[in-house]
Amino acid sequence: MSSWNSFEDIDTWKLARVLTEDIYNLFKNTPLGKDFALRDQMNRSSGSIMDNIAEGFGREGNKEFIHFLTYSKGSCLELKSQLYRCFDRNYISKTDFELYKQKTTEIDNKIGGLIAYLKKSSYKGLKYK
Repeated sequence: MSSWNSFEDIDTWKLARVLTEDIYNLFKNTPLGKDFALRDQMNRSSGSIMDNIAEGFGREGNKEFIHFLTYSKGSCLELKSQLYRCFDRNYISKTDFELYKQKTTEIDNKIGGLIAYLKKSSYKGLKYK
């Protein structure tokens, strides 16, 4: 964790940020944009992935960071479930569905890896120095 000066240095946060923008573009370019309830849920869940990484980092302790990473992981899986709804309603193509499903899986795995790293780390966070 000491190699990160900011949440913006965390690769998982960067991937989540790109995914959030990708999801936003789906709203503009597919029939999903007219399903306001689902669109709003997806906007919140995709943003929550990156936001919880940032908030957890800002707590300056590994336990708190892990806690918020679990929220981020949950939001990632929530978004994946919402993608299934989009596909089932024919809002997105099979190609888009597979692409975004793969991206959510990758981010979910990276969050899991980050949690495992933090659990093993002897560094407990800035607040414990």
